Amino acid sequence: MAAFVVSPLKMGPLLVLWLAVCLSGTWAVDRGNFKTCDQSAFCKRQRALKPGQSPYRALLETLELTNTKLTLQLINDNNKVRLLLELYRLQGNMTRVKINELKPLKPRFEVPDVLINDPPTEPLSLLSRDENGVVLSLGADSQRLIVSAKPFRLDIMEGREVLLSLNSRGLLAFEHLRIRKDTKVDPEGTENKEETEAANEPAEGEEVWGEKAKEDEKVEDGMWEETFKSHTDSKPNGPSSISLDFSLPGVENVYGIPEHADSLKLKATDGGDPYRLFNLDVFQYEVFNPMALYGAIPVMLSHSAQRTMGIFWLNAAETWVDISSNTAGKTVFGQMLDYVQGSSETPQTDVRWISESGIIDVFIMLGPTPADVFSQYASLTGTQAFPPLSALAYHQCRWNYNDQEDVAAVDQGFDDHDIPYDFIWLDIEHTDGKRYFTWDHHKFPQPKDMLQGLLDKRRKMVTIVDPHIKVDSSYKIHNEIRSKGFYVKSKDGGDYEGWCWPGNSGYPDFTNPEMRAWWASMFAYDQYEGSMENMYTWNDMNEPSVFNGPEVTMHKDALHGNWENRDLHNLYGLYVQRATAEGLIERSGGVERPFVLARAFFAGSQRYGAVWTGDNAAEWDHLKISIPMCLSLGLVGVSFCGADVGGFFKSPSTELLVRWYQTGAYQPFFRAHAHLDTPRREPWLFGPENTALIREAVRQRYALLPYWYQLFYHAHHSGQPVMRPLWVEYPQDTATFSMDDQFLLGRDLLVHPVTEEGARGVTAYLPGKGEVWFDVHTFQKHNGAQNLYIPVTISSIPVFQRGGSIIPRKARVRRSSSCMEHDPYTLFVALSPKRFAQGELYIDDGHTFNFDKQKQFIHRRFSFANNALSSRNLAPGSQFTTFSWVEKIVILGASKPSKATLKTPDGKESLLEFEFDASMSVLTLRKPGVNAGLDWTVVLQ
Repeated sequence: MAAFVVSPLKMGPLLVLWLAVCLSGTWAVDRGNFKTCDQSAFCKRQRALKPGQSPYRALLETLELTNTKLTLQLINDNNKVRLLLELYRLQGNMTRVKINELKPLKPRFEVPDVLINDPPTEPLSLLSRDENGVVLSLGADSQRLIVSAKPFRLDIMEGREVLLSLNSRGLLAFEHLRIRKDTKVDPEGTENKEETEAANEPAEGEEVWGEKAKEDEKVEDGMWEETFKSHTDSKPNGPSSISLDFSLPGVENVYGIPEHADSLKLKATDGGDPYRLFNLDVFQYEVFNPMALYGAIPVMLSHSAQRTMGIFWLNAAETWVDISSNTAGKTVFGQMLDYVQGSSETPQTDVRWISESGIIDVFIMLGPTPADVFSQYASLTGTQAFPPLSALAYHQCRWNYNDQEDVAAVDQGFDDHDIPYDFIWLDIEHTDGKRYFTWDHHKFPQPKDMLQGLLDKRRKMVTIVDPHIKVDSSYKIHNEIRSKGFYVKSKDGGDYEGWCWPGNSGYPDFTNPEMRAWWASMFAYDQYEGSMENMYTWNDMNEPSVFNGPEVTMHKDALHGNWENRDLHNLYGLYVQRATAEGLIERSGGVERPFVLARAFFAGSQRYGAVWTGDNAAEWDHLKISIPMCLSLGLVGVSFCGADVGGFFKSPSTELLVRWYQTGAYQPFFRAHAHLDTPRREPWLFGPENTALIREAVRQRYALLPYWYQLFYHAHHSGQPVMRPLWVEYPQDTATFSMDDQFLLGRDLLVHPVTEEGARGVTAYLPGKGEVWFDVHTFQKHNGAQNLYIPVTISSIPVFQRGGSIIPRKARVRRSSSCMEHDPYTLFVALSPKRFAQGELYIDDGHTFNFDKQKQFIHRRFSFANNALSSRNLAPGSQFTTFSWVEKIVILGASKPSKATLKTPDGKESLLEFEFDASMSVLTLRKPGVNAGLDWTVVLQ
């Protein structure tokens, strides 16, 4: 929900006046509210440093190598400040590089709670050493790590190939903490001043560069205080930014670092702003723009036909990422590389990371395949939370459904028009004056009755609980947070307050584990009045959004315990979602899986629920951009992504609304949502023809729920994205590297949504030389490795199933996914040219943790080979009983058999009825009737 469009009747008069003064009255981002790099002092300072010889050199005499790490001091020859480099070889083909001040005046922030554990290491071995540097073995595939001393530089090689270089462009820059020269007051923690200065003095006999050993840096504007618009950042610790460059020889394509409303393939930033990572409430964002949005995940993937790698920059401060290209042949690597580079101009991408504070802590994930990188990142930050099955179904939302009667009418409308849905959502107006964990007792006098009515239909509700708390002495939540000292503090030590939806608001310090535990306890049924087991939660505005704050967020010098918001800003949203998810788990005694949607996120947020692309607009470009935005998130661990169907702002045309439903039905999180000032847009309000089109799109989603659930099960276990770019599965096909208007769901479904107004056709690229793809609607077969023009009408949703796959569906679509629990399956078997196919089926109870804690699930492998289709158990140690059965098998690309025989392990055989469509080579086997959890084989003769 955006910060700036409000109903005046809901706000205090001072806030309404402020909004009236500040707003232009148009629905578009005001770029002037958000900084460019030139307006961000540290970014401007760092970017002014141009590539060249680095002032840093490695002091090889300080090298220490243990079984777990290498440590080495670096010195800046301009100011003689020393840094400590730590190198780790991690299990799973990863390398970790940490750089910090050797002895800072006070500790620098290191990001907690994101890594799921201390990453296990493997031994580093020293291969060679001389006065120019050292060579270390990384073990796998002749991988070596070369540390060059003067200037300092790291190269990771495999054989004779350079995979990645650090500081090859000399852009390592580490602003050390220091005492302000124009004041008598030392910063906190300067009791270590003498020790620190001693550590930074040159060693005996060490060459002194420049006129003096400790050249004072030039004092520039914004180093010790910075003003943007009417807000001044006090910067009590002075300049503390960090920077490091990475060179990727042979690489032309990089992806990731969400969230940006931009293309999937990241663009060079030469001549423009870098990509910014800083969680912000951006009012109706523009597309194709590197501006920061609601979430920030500092992970970038590089990809070429030879290799996929990843860079994880573990820093939660404001970060800017510059991307440029040159040629690797122009770089001299030195004698230690033991080969001549050659003169050919090899493609190369150079990436520079700049953060305002903290330390350099970077994980280099060496792949070599896309699946390897996904697994490597998942081993660091965890996998996607496994959602309840119902959360993968359709969600109906609006700001706001007015009252209980409105909720009941909308619920009934879905039944009247035979459109399934699982969740209805309530936005901020359902509360008592924007006091979260409460209800407006005039509009929602009996919330449990309302929830019970939904439960009777096996449906659910989501209510919003935002992380800003109305400052009101009669409000229990506020009083408890204040009395416990759990609010974020201002720089002066008082509770930090700002304006948000309730008016004057406090901001709980979710970085405090005691605060998170207390927040979680508020979701207990006896604490959250009117809540029931079918009520789940939405955390909006968790950047955090502060309407009257700098860039519509919290002041950087606000305090979270001993740390400034500047150090951990991008973590705040993760902590909010974490505390909420833990609350939903606790209220059920640890039995039920939670569902929590959040707008702001960071690396690791995937462990706690879903995200969406924020306050988009009812415009075709916003529909189009939802695809690369969710693809980017999937590449960095967050599979549960979606966009507001229809657009949050403005009113969609009927064509746009229909096309958005058709697109959203094939994206992981499927929710319609709209601004309170837009006309109502429930699916049946646009005439019978459009209602039928929307109904069909939603029903396609429900029929595919078994496949969606299986994909999320795998995402939970392995970190593989649910919605993925084509290059993930076809990594050597260069034609796929820039594609972001179509995508794969798992390996086996290819979707090319229609996102152009008035489109009469789309051109889809079907990958895979020697493969075939089947249109899921017509069963027509197409060869892979071709661009296929597809004529479309308003009813068309181009979707193709890969030959060689088996996908389970449920054809009996009911009012909600829970009502379909025991319904039968239809298997769609798409044969490869070699007449082979394989697929899976995953079943559990759909909502508890019993699949993990008690191994209560079914996981089957379907295989078609040698004219036989079989079902085998993939998890012999698990146990679960299903009442579902297989009622139909559809084989695409088949030949007509003389008979079809079903065989079961008990030795029984029975003939199956079948139909064969010779024109389309489709064989339909009817009524196998076998339980979906049992072994069986169908033999075609």
